[in-house]
Amino acid sequence: MPIPTSIQPVWSALLLLLAVATSAGAAVRDEREIVMQATQDACTAFRTGDLAAIERLLAADFTLVSSTSRVQSRAETIAEIKAGDTQYTEFRNHDMTAHVYRDAAIVQGITSLAGTSGGQSFAVDVRFTDTLIREHGRWRIVVSHVTRIPPPATAKP
Repeated sequence: MPIPTSIQPVWSALLLLLAVATSAGAAVRDEREIVMQATQDACTAFRTGDLAAIERLLAADFTLVSSTSRVQSRAETIAEIKAGDTQYTEFRNHDMTAHVYRDAAIVQGITSLAGTSGGQSFAVDVRFTDTLIREHGRWRIVVSHVTRIPPPATAKP
């Protein structure tokens, strides 16, 4: 059935609005995936000790608030990686959500960590919140805050 001439302009406007909204929704979804991938790239860099990638992914004024409430600068974080005391066999983000606000983004999720530090094995999950900014077209992590997830309580007989 043809569209009546009297509502064709309205119909055309609605189709245009739908196309723009769909395109904007896809762009937001893509941008969320990009910032989540940036945090995943940081995990890979920390796991493999890739200093060039770490330096590229961490903003100049990066700070980490650790699971022990210690605030660590970018320089301290990089020095820790260079020292090589901590070796990761797993450093992986999962269960992530992301929110993008123009040139800023927040990514939350869980990081699973395993490896050795100081000769001791460890395996831990932490809940994280990363704040990223877009600088010169590239997403960089400005602040990372982690909270240790306690192991599940064991049932008492």
